[in-house]
Amino acid sequence: MSEPFRHLKAVIFDWAGTTVDHGSRAPALVFREIFHRQGIEITLAQARGPMGLAKRDHIAALLRLPDVREAWLGQHGAEATDADIDSLYADFLPLQKETLVTHTEIIDGVVDSVAQCRQRGLSIGSSTGYTHELVDVFAEQIAQQGYRPDCVLCSEDAPQGRPAPWLIFNAAQQMGVFPMCHIVKVDDTTPGIEAGKNAGCWTVGITRTGNEVGLTAAEFAALSADEQNERLTTAANKLKAAGADFILESVAELIPLLEEINDRLKNGERP
Repeated sequence: MSEPFRHLKAVIFDWAGTTVDHGSRAPALVFREIFHRQGIEITLAQARGPMGLAKRDHIAALLRLPDVREAWLGQHGAEATDADIDSLYADFLPLQKETLVTHTEIIDGVVDSVAQCRQRGLSIGSSTGYTHELVDVFAEQIAQQGYRPDCVLCSEDAPQGRPAPWLIFNAAQQMGVFPMCHIVKVDDTTPGIEAGKNAGCWTVGITRTGNEVGLTAAEFAALSADEQNERLTTAANKLKAAGADFILESVAELIPLLEEINDRLKNGERP
């Protein structure tokens, strides 16, 4: 049994691309589909761009992209309104529910890393751009695989989603953990990293399993070494630009880094 940490107190994980759904496939596919149903074709890269935002905010951000805005105008004869965003979001929710059922596999190494976190006395929080309605679709299946956070904060649990820090503050309050510099936020999206920085946490960006690489484990393994390195580097640069203090390929590599952060806190260092 490992000795409990004396300084680091909690880790707050994102969901898709960080702990479940390698490559964060489920939301990206659904965003493409709801626009397709409106006669608008968006690329996977476009669909992934705003990932980490609350899902309605994500749709609004996609509609602000110049290519998408122009395509919508050409298809519908007017720019998208709030009512159009509401309609797209209404299409998104049931389709996302259907898709999530087949994207509930825990990412390799997550269960073991979380178990080691608990052995060291850390609380385990989570935050996501999903709603509780969506998380409820897969939460029990995830729990059966061995991952059950102490708290789950969703988009409707705060007046503003990521990159605002409110979900993280809410999670800290539920876990009874402070100060914020004793929390590590682990996320594969730029808004998630920005939220962690805005909350005053240490931030860890996840590349290989996450949204910025956007591939299943099998798809990533099929790439050449050069292609893998290129994708990992591009993802890491985006997350660093968002403020990530550290970069890892997956949560499976987390424990040695947490030990380092605990030592830094011991020596008076802050994020």
